Amino acid sequence: MYGGFWYYLKNAFNQKDNSLYKILAINILVFLVLLVLRVFLTIGGGEELYRSILSYLMMPADVGRFITQPWSIITYMFLHEGIFHILFNMLFLYWFGLLINEYLGSRKLANLYILGGIAGALLYVIIYNFAPYFSTQANHALMLGASAGVYAIVVGAATLSPDTTFHLILLGPVRIKYIAIFYVVVAFANSTGANAGGELAHLGGAALGYFYITLLRKGTDLGKPVQTVGRFFGNLFSNRPNVKVSYRKKHPPYKSEPLKKDNSKSKNTTSQEEIDKILDKIAEKGYDSLSKEEKRKLFEYSNK
Repeated sequence: MYGGFWYYLKNAFNQKDNSLYKILAINILVFLVLLVLRVFLTIGGGEELYRSILSYLMMPADVGRFITQPWSIITYMFLHEGIFHILFNMLFLYWFGLLINEYLGSRKLANLYILGGIAGALLYVIIYNFAPYFSTQANHALMLGASAGVYAIVVGAATLSPDTTFHLILLGPVRIKYIAIFYVVVAFANSTGANAGGELAHLGGAALGYFYITLLRKGTDLGKPVQTVGRFFGNLFSNRPNVKVSYRKKHPPYKSEPLKKDNSKSKNTTSQEEIDKILDKIAEKGYDSLSKEEKRKLFEYSNK
């Protein structure tokens, strides 16, 4: 790609249909802001103030507290504190996000990330409030991190194209379905450990990723509400062009020819049935098995 990774990251907010780099950029910027804030407040004796600010952005397990800070179901999925926490999340987001972006487009990628984060948060709250094991922890438990959204993208990519191969250090070529299965099993095994809340969120995000792709193949896009909200805020903050009024002089009458109906749009219209067949072909044989025409149809449909 022209300019490479850093070019697209630096220009993430200047380009359309660039959800992957926008999500990466937001996570990195928030991490750096929190890092600077934590260092300065800690040095100045305001560590408690930093913790208080952070807690209002994290996802609480307590339902009563969540009602007072409903924005946290979105903000928590862009928060990281540890360098390795954000590093691994962003690497997996980038690797598997490229796959989703190529197959389904930028909007579907954003859908998976946001819905995965929400699903992870909801499962976290439900389990902490109804499972006896967590009954004493719900009042003070807080969660942060992009992992639920990332798991949704990882499992979504593996559901969409399970036989796509990644070359891993020391292991060599590995099909992504095995990578997804491994991480889901690890999350389940650790769901009663020190990071139980985070692991439960991983499982919620993973489940969302699987069902999102499965339903998408059947013609149902769970991400339509996400896109509606995104368009609302996009229109709200977009610069509207100035309206100019101009007057034209009358021209002498001239002979006009009847307009010809443009049938190009109807000829190129791609139906949902065609997209479903293309997605099924990707799942069975991989993206490389598609013809140029099928790739064109998939790309155009993903940008609707």
